[in-house]
Amino acid sequence: MSTSYPTNPKLLWEPQPGGLTAVDNLRRRINRQHGLNLRDYADLHKYSVEDYTFWLDLWYYLRIIYSQAPTKILEPGKLDISPTWFPGARLNYAENLLHGYNDAVACTAVTERNGDVVHYTYRELRALVRDLAAAMRANGIRVGDRIAAVVANNIHAVVIALAASSLGAIFSLAAPDMGKQGILDRYRQIRPRLFFAESHVQYAGKVIDQMPKVREVVADLLNYGLEGAIVLPSNITGQDAPVGGMLKTRTLSAFLASGDGRPLAFEQLPFNHPLVILYSSGTTGPPKCIVHSAGGVLLQTKKETTLGFSASPDDVYFQYTTTGWMMWTHMLSGLSVGARVIIYDGSPFHPDVKTFLKFISDQGVSVWGTSPRFLTEIASRGIDPLKLASFDSLRAISSTGAVLTAPMFEWTVKTFGEHVHLSSPSGGTDICAAFVTATPALALYAGETSCKALGMKVEVFDPHGNNIEHTGEPGEMVCTRPHPSLPLYFWGDEDGKKYRSAYFEMYPGIWRQGDFMVINPVTKGILMLGRSDGVLNPSGVRFGSGEIYTVLEKFQQYIEESICVGQRRPSDKDERVLLFLKMRQGYPLTKSLDEEIRTAIRSSLSARHVPSYIFAVDDIPLTINGKKIEIAVKQVVSGIDAKPSGMVANPESLELYYRYRDIEGLVGTTKAKL
Repeated sequence: MSTSYPTNPKLLWEPQPGGLTAVDNLRRRINRQHGLNLRDYADLHKYSVEDYTFWLDLWYYLRIIYSQAPTKILEPGKLDISPTWFPGARLNYAENLLHGYNDAVACTAVTERNGDVVHYTYRELRALVRDLAAAMRANGIRVGDRIAAVVANNIHAVVIALAASSLGAIFSLAAPDMGKQGILDRYRQIRPRLFFAESHVQYAGKVIDQMPKVREVVADLLNYGLEGAIVLPSNITGQDAPVGGMLKTRTLSAFLASGDGRPLAFEQLPFNHPLVILYSSGTTGPPKCIVHSAGGVLLQTKKETTLGFSASPDDVYFQYTTTGWMMWTHMLSGLSVGARVIIYDGSPFHPDVKTFLKFISDQGVSVWGTSPRFLTEIASRGIDPLKLASFDSLRAISSTGAVLTAPMFEWTVKTFGEHVHLSSPSGGTDICAAFVTATPALALYAGETSCKALGMKVEVFDPHGNNIEHTGEPGEMVCTRPHPSLPLYFWGDEDGKKYRSAYFEMYPGIWRQGDFMVINPVTKGILMLGRSDGVLNPSGVRFGSGEIYTVLEKFQQYIEESICVGQRRPSDKDERVLLFLKMRQGYPLTKSLDEEIRTAIRSSLSARHVPSYIFAVDDIPLTINGKKIEIAVKQVVSGIDAKPSGMVANPESLELYYRYRDIEGLVGTTKAKL
């Protein structure tokens, strides 16, 4: 058997002796309670995916706050593909995040303006949530109502989400950089009763007036059941924006004044009660509105924060994220363990990236969530973070949003220190959790994710539905057993037809995530190879774009961004691989560099991996969360017109790729010599 990945990658981390991690504590507790002899993580994972009792064990281990205990673990749900979890239980998501730790700092709100740092204790955060929840109640908001917002990652966003969930309302957030159409594509579907928006935002040193967009969005949503809009005060000026002439619109101060001062109360609701609506990328069409349960999000995110990061009230958790990404909801789980959560509003590159890195150290961040793209940018600039600051408190880095390549694994560990545990989990907006992850209880190898997440029965399937994970061959990532953070449903999809089509169509009754992966038979580590919809298949050889991106890390001095897709037009007998490169300023794609890239791919992978063509382009299409939009580019170059949605950060960039439908007619292209 031949593979396109190293079966003996570099060892980067080994667990400390004595089994002192949170995962080990959970394993020992389960052994005592059930008279078992689970010896290690592998035994614990096997138990977690064979016996649903694991989820009840986890419920009590994580100390979920509830008013009524569950009568059983699960029962059939409205849809046969999504069971009802913990029937009989009554709890509230916000209560689980706001309990205790009165005078400890809950949130540190930071903007990109140097020195603009504000701390909020748990007591102060509860007071802010109390006042907003009272105003919501006074204005008729009840269980199940939708609360929508276009808001940056700041204290307003946290308060809106927690106030809504305290009442049993469903919150849904979008980042301010989303365009009007993207906002309307989402919020027209869910028909919110209340809508919050910021008047001004600042990003990369620029103050952006949001009011023209806000006025248009509010005017439109009034036709879709909107009963009131609240304009938040500007974080830049601290002043309320004028809302004169806007129907049913008030400032935040006016809205809060309408409250009746009632104390904060937490509506006790079923485990499966809807909490939040997240959205599929929707890069070429209307996004799917994914409804997540309060209990599922709470249990899964607290599991990952507690067991993956071993987080506690002594920790400072900083996840760089926008409010429209699932990681923002995941970030809130830090409050459930009493950690101090940093909410950062702005660009990490303003005033410069060195200031941002120093800020992480100065704030004593112990758990840092970032992205491969950011880590690569630091490396490409030749920055040594430890020459800027000590990072004494840092003990865990989690890289999410894309595949972290083996070279970047090694660079990150070498740069920040071998004592820092690095993880590259993979999950998605679809489940608001991770399918595969890392744990300090297991060894970590360069380029690999250590393990399947507890409770997640992840397998690797071939196109015929056979489990091939022990062969070392790549295949589809599937999850063959339900878990608590399965989506409840898609909003407006009453019969579940769209839900089934999205996840259960390829393998009936089995969740297909849409990711391409392989398990190393030597280390048992997991390599994520990119989206399976974008799997490259020249001459019948299937591989993921992530393999190409790993090789390109060697050229990060020259290449700013890249995208690798397959092209198959109606007249083509076979698929060809196209590699597009956005070059750094001052570094053109020369013939010699083209050959260097081909040689590196050929030697690192195989001759069949070498792209048929390599092109320099002015821009690479990305979502507003920074993910490459491979499928849309593949459609365009294969002859299918793609209309970008509001999730595309740079929609005009897709126009660049239409010219590559007729590659033979282009001048100056270089075909691969296979």
